Amino acid sequence: YQTRLKDLPIKKVLTAITLLSIPLGLSQLILINGINRQFGIPDQWFALGDDVVLSVLGEIAFMPLLVISAKVCPPGVEGTLFATLMSAFNLSGIVSQELGAALTSWLGVTESNFDNLGLVVTMCNLSSLLPLLLINNLDKLEESSDPVED
Repeated sequence: YQTRLKDLPIKKVLTAITLLSIPLGLSQLILINGINRQFGIPDQWFALGDDVVLSVLGEIAFMPLLVISAKVCPPGVEGTLFATLMSAFNLSGIVSQELGAALTSWLGVTESNFDNLGLVVTMCNLSSLLPLLLINNLDKLEESSDPVED
């Protein structure tokens, strides 16, 4: 992040990472349909590679949020702000898992019925686009914050 992305506008970085994560997340459909096996890639290796790439992308996406936080954080409360951010991040992960489980149940996907699993994966991945509806709020935040001195 420091060498390649720090000079780019945060809004563009977050938009690009979000848009890049959609096709990568939808690659799970390749696993669901067994297409990876046609290319000689075992399910375990494909799932591992997919998970690693999406985890790295998630970490890169988190960096701009930390930069924004550093810009707007009053002196002396950096630790509190970071703890609050991490709590919100963890809470969003829990909510995400619970909503995914509810969607899976609602669409009838079980340990023996995978008929709608592709639909679940597609809906979950496309829901990643929802935060882009609020991305214009970052313009206001960046305008109101003073640059951080190194």
